[in-house]
Amino acid sequence: MLCIHSPNTDIFFNLAAEEYLFKNYSEDFFMLWRNEPCIVVGKHQNTMAEINHNFVDENRVRVARRLSGGGTVYHDEGNLNFTFITKGQEGRLVDFKKFIDPVQNWLLKHGVETKFEGKNNVTVSGRKISGNAEHVFKNRVLHHGTLLYASELGKLSEALKVDLNTYTDKAVKSIRNPVTNISDYMDTEMSIEDFQESLMDDIKQVNVDSANFVFSQHDLGEIQDLIKEKYSSWDWIYGYSPPYTFSKTTEIRSKYLSVWLKVERGFISEAILEGNYYDNETNTQLGKSLVSQLHKLSSITTVFESSFNREKDSMLSRQELISIFF
Repeated sequence: MLCIHSPNTDIFFNLAAEEYLFKNYSEDFFMLWRNEPCIVVGKHQNTMAEINHNFVDENRVRVARRLSGGGTVYHDEGNLNFTFITKGQEGRLVDFKKFIDPVQNWLLKHGVETKFEGKNNVTVSGRKISGNAEHVFKNRVLHHGTLLYASELGKLSEALKVDLNTYTDKAVKSIRNPVTNISDYMDTEMSIEDFQESLMDDIKQVNVDSANFVFSQHDLGEIQDLIKEKYSSWDWIYGYSPPYTFSKTTEIRSKYLSVWLKVERGFISEAILEGNYYDNETNTQLGKSLVSQLHKLSSITTVFESSFNREKDSMLSRQELISIFF
């Protein structure tokens, strides 16, 4: 097994690195990686419905979509991610417990008693410390999971706080669970860097054939291409979401505006605005102008700026547009 400490805390790099190793190598891999604050949605989710848009905008948090299914998670530098990439027999590749067991065994050595619950969660005292997901390609499986070691749980909660009644779709929905940090249960104090190093050492001892792996310049170039073409693209992060409708009524300056949108592959195909913030003619014109635009803040802002020529009384602020259209 080839073992990697990822050299990067950029979510797009780490997701692209996973896919690159998964599809371009035949060897088994184990990788540990951390990210700067970001939100990561599952492959089959509606990104718009899973994130707190105000939080993302105010904190400049990156949003990403991963290759595997499952629900949305929040990463920060207090969260450690682990990835196993292995080959096996087609039809018998999905085995969550196989990959979670070595992590649970390591935690037990350090005084943390965990339970594997449901299909993909690891808990301590009934609170989630790890969520896991898998993706299969030919005779290979990619298994990755989170390890909440010393995350900012308040920000985690805020980042994923959403209005469940706003979006209607057939996308996979996240299940929100109470969470906790592993560091609160360890029998010895250690930094997350020491935590990462110790877990890596343990995996290497269990896999006696293990060796360190460092990305070559060719690897890094291929990964950067994948970031540009896929992982950082709006089409993958948002446009890949299944079709949905969006419906919301918002009070603005003691008046109200109701918005209904139909969105397919990220583009607004139908739009209806109602309410007494604007007159009926303006609502109708705005609805027409929104059709064929991306359901994206910059696109919606452009429509409003073009419609009102930046008239102060008619134009809505960035935060007001977020509160109305997301």
